[in-house]
Amino acid sequence: MERVTEGILAAIRKIIQASDLHSNSIRRSAGLTSPQLLLLRAIMNHPEVSIGTLSKEICLSQSTVTIILDHLEQEGLAIRIRSDVDRRRVHARLTEKGLRTLEDAPSPLQVHFIEQFENLEEYEQSSLLSSLQQIAAMMDTPRTRNTLNNND
Repeated sequence: MERVTEGILAAIRKIIQASDLHSNSIRRSAGLTSPQLLLLRAIMNHPEVSIGTLSKEICLSQSTVTIILDHLEQEGLAIRIRSDVDRRRVHARLTEKGLRTLEDAPSPLQVHFIEQFENLEEYEQSSLLSSLQQIAAMMDTPRTRNTLNNND
């Protein structure tokens, strides 16, 4: 049983390493971090949504998304605008520079994963999803769970 546990932990480390390597590649080629690129893509794909909705879309806390959005605004890649319907709500919109940056940016690691994942049989996809959800739940600490639940 110990070998199985070690194998799972090694696989998790490989996933983290692949993500880190791709993040470094994105940073070198586009000058963006992976979270910045993910947020830019989310803003492009979901115009006129709240910052809270964007944070849920990319699975980051609202405060982290706000900090990333501050940086994107400073770089001239995105802007905040108030909703015409409810002035308390703030949306994000890409600038022309943000759109050009996205066009030139490499695809996030997830795109490559999705292409390969979609080639699997449906039962294989379901099995992987179930296993990863179980692993994520086992790795979830009580502190993390509380933080995630407070952001809902």
